[in-house]
Amino acid sequence: MKKLTKALCVATAAISLSTGAAATENDADRLQIEAVLSIYEKALNASDANTVMTLYTDDGVFMPQHSVPNVGKKMVRAAYNRVFQTITLDIKFTVDEIMQVSPHWAFVRTHSEGFVTVNATGDKGPEANQELFIFQKLDDGGWKIARYIFSTTNPPRR
Repeated sequence: MKKLTKALCVATAAISLSTGAAATENDADRLQIEAVLSIYEKALNASDANTVMTLYTDDGVFMPQHSVPNVGKKMVRAAYNRVFQTITLDIKFTVDEIMQVSPHWAFVRTHSEGFVTVNATGDKGPEANQELFIFQKLDDGGWKIARYIFSTTNPPRR
């Protein structure tokens, strides 16, 4: 019985240590992903397409509501340029969930709230969305947005 107890203690300690290492790595990944989201939020609020583009993978996909997907950096940049020509955002993201599904892939579910100003008219109104990001960890260890889709949570405008 003493041998079994000792073996169980050793196994438990080994599992605890390996779980701790994994948690530390996942915590570091989570912090990196949250940092990318923070930069993204600031770039959106500043209408800064150049910074937004540094956050996407080369084959990134941007899927705004009521639009076809924009695939690859050239199309993604053009889409953000259109967005920033049309509206100015003042929003804040809240992270609802970060799920790392493999060492190099994670999905992030967020929601955002704030205001949108229509540049052509100056009209300002509430802005609220739900978002889903798919992040990819690159060979350099950094996380980037690989896919992004959002939809409004505001009631229809009348």
